[in-house]
Amino acid sequence: MPPGFHQRIPQERTNSVTGPAVTGAGPAGPPSAPRSDAALTADGPRPGTDTRLGLPVVDRAGHRDHVGSGPPTYDAEPTALPPADPDALDDLVSDTVLDGAHYGACTLRAVSARGDSARFRGEPRRDALLTARFGQGDAALVLVAMATGARATTGAHRAAAEACQWMGRAVGRSHARLAEDIRAGRRGELKSGLHRLTDRSLGKLRASATLQGVDPDEYTADLRCLLLPADPDCRIRVFFGVGEGGLFRLRGGEWQDIEPRVTETRGGPVVGFGSPPAETPEGDRLTMDLGIPTPPSPYEPAPQAPREPFRFRASVARPGDTLLVCTGGLAEPLRGEPELCGYLGERWSAGEVPGLAAFLADTMVRVKGYADDRTAAAVWEA
Repeated sequence: MPPGFHQRIPQERTNSVTGPAVTGAGPAGPPSAPRSDAALTADGPRPGTDTRLGLPVVDRAGHRDHVGSGPPTYDAEPTALPPADPDALDDLVSDTVLDGAHYGACTLRAVSARGDSARFRGEPRRDALLTARFGQGDAALVLVAMATGARATTGAHRAAAEACQWMGRAVGRSHARLAEDIRAGRRGELKSGLHRLTDRSLGKLRASATLQGVDPDEYTADLRCLLLPADPDCRIRVFFGVGEGGLFRLRGGEWQDIEPRVTETRGGPVVGFGSPPAETPEGDRLTMDLGIPTPPSPYEPAPQAPREPFRFRASVARPGDTLLVCTGGLAEPLRGEPELCGYLGERWSAGEVPGLAAFLADTMVRVKGYADDRTAAAVWEA
């Protein structure tokens, strides 16, 4: 269990979380920068210090540049732009994307920004973000989709953007049925239907890779989505996707890691689990192994590489909750640095939803050792 979070026992249907708070300082920093409760006070967070200038790195609104054991390796601001092809300018990706909305009982903030490493090396942002509303009035459905392209592969940013686009088309064409299922609380139908839509969207991404002449296993992306009904009387929030990232909830001033747990069956079938017994109770053998390999059947498709397990969670929000969906670039430091949890928990529990600029500043608070792209969507419940 990562420090700074409540323990959560996975259940098939979950509306709330109980369990003892987990306390602890986590990995110890150097003696010059101990973990201190004084870092978070009623007057605002304790400013960090830029050792290169000897000046506090805190802006007028009280935002911190970094938390943890010391200043990160890279500068906070972009250094180099990605290279551009004059014949493919539509392939360029902006450094930062910021969006927000208010529907029903919830307020949405969303951001996607290049990480420190990509900003320094002049690499494009591998994360992609899509926010879209389908339908009108209380029957509308808001989709937030985010994706991360494979590391160290050509076209990773294109794969991430394409994954979001395919998922957006699939949800948009089925939004009326999805919104109805969410309002009616049909969890089983939602899980199976969204699983099919996700498989179909990622299948189209693999087909696109084949058309481009690239390896489908490299032209892929982790995909995470959030569905928010616009109906003010419906507080069901639906998360689904595949791949790494984080799903967190801030409730009562405490962070809860509510990422759906997945289980995988590895290896071949064993007796009592996926295969028939080797013999009958009377001792008669059912099969005989002659050591002759079975030729592949022309009627069966070729085996495919194992896919990432599908993740799904439908939960009921409470007034005052803050739900956070993010890619690995933010999930990893949240799980690894308790001071970041405390800082964001204090800022987002104040009872006031941050504006777009404040939300961008909050999500970009840096932690040494974590320099990947960050994409996040947070939902405040009225």
